[in-house]
Amino acid sequence: MADSAAELAAADPVLFRVVEAANGRRIGIATLNSEKTLHAIGLPIIRLLDARLRDWAADPAIACVVLHGAGDKAFSAGGDVKTLARAVAADAGVFPSPAALAFFTEEYRLDHRIHRYPKPLLCWGGGIVMGGGMGLFVGASHRVVTDTTRAAMPEITIGLFPDVGGSWFLPKLGDRAGLFAALTGALLNGADLLAAGLADHGLRQADRDAVFARLAAIDWSGDAVADRAALSAALAGFEAAAAGLLPPSKLANHAATIEALCAGDSLAEVVAAITGHRSDDPWLQKAAASLRAGSPTTAALVWAVRQRAAGLSLAEVFRLELCIALHCCANPDFPEGVRALLVDKDHAPAWSPATLAAIDAAAITAYFEAPDWAAHPLADLAD
Repeated sequence: MADSAAELAAADPVLFRVVEAANGRRIGIATLNSEKTLHAIGLPIIRLLDARLRDWAADPAIACVVLHGAGDKAFSAGGDVKTLARAVAADAGVFPSPAALAFFTEEYRLDHRIHRYPKPLLCWGGGIVMGGGMGLFVGASHRVVTDTTRAAMPEITIGLFPDVGGSWFLPKLGDRAGLFAALTGALLNGADLLAAGLADHGLRQADRDAVFARLAAIDWSGDAVADRAALSAALAGFEAAAAGLLPPSKLANHAATIEALCAGDSLAEVVAAITGHRSDDPWLQKAAASLRAGSPTTAALVWAVRQRAAGLSLAEVFRLELCIALHCCANPDFPEGVRALLVDKDHAPAWSPATLAAIDAAAITAYFEAPDWAAHPLADLAD
């Protein structure tokens, strides 16, 4: 079931194929196919995936769906924010930006569909899994991490905020650990996601083709509950080979430090503690540096979302995040962050406001206000 060289050379940003399996059943495989961009997710990819997932959900012959990225470097490094920033710039003066509204509405709808998918859905999270890639990954019924997994929500670096359901799934890392990950964009590994219940199986990256081949031999029944159990059993059969290969959990290794750094009662206290922490550990150093250089507005949004999203359902979180994302696209930090990190690559963003102390609380509150629309575009999402 390995993807052929000819398939991967295709220009299509997503490759779809159906593999014959046991009992006359079939497996639908979606391969993100833009290795040069680390499978950045743009609106065309979102639309292709959403349409095919809907088709496969309705096809009684499809027993299982697989989602992965071509190559070994990444599942997906996140949304195609360079294209989005250009499109938003073209919508200057219009709120909400039509480009931003289409992108985030359809992205969140796809993420929600994966969370509620009626059939077993295996997502292979080897390599980089960041931002929008995490949004696709965490909702799957069977989430595989490997010895190469490097996960993060690094929106602090581009003036957005940890969205795609991040307001719902980051707290699963632990209240303080989730706050730390959101403020710093810290790199997490497979063990971190497994411990938080954000992944289900830790396997060897080298076993991906063997795992996919094994799927064709599963005794699929067409019953979603039984088929999910059968898929879990098949994946568990590969776990022994990965024993000892996954690196130890970063969050567990630094649990006491993270708890202490994030124990403050105000954002200012927490930011001062993290950025002022002196450590010989490169992981903690990089996390502090990212927060120090990141958007103060993003940090303020992380703090505010943590308070407002507590207790919300997944659907409610997506509705909340859509409002925030649209406001982010209407404010200067997002295009400036993309410019500094991904376009000019000078890594010198001019944030506005430039400091946490200069942020107006009322301005942050405004990010949560819905645009003047008759009905929320995600009002139909079910819990």
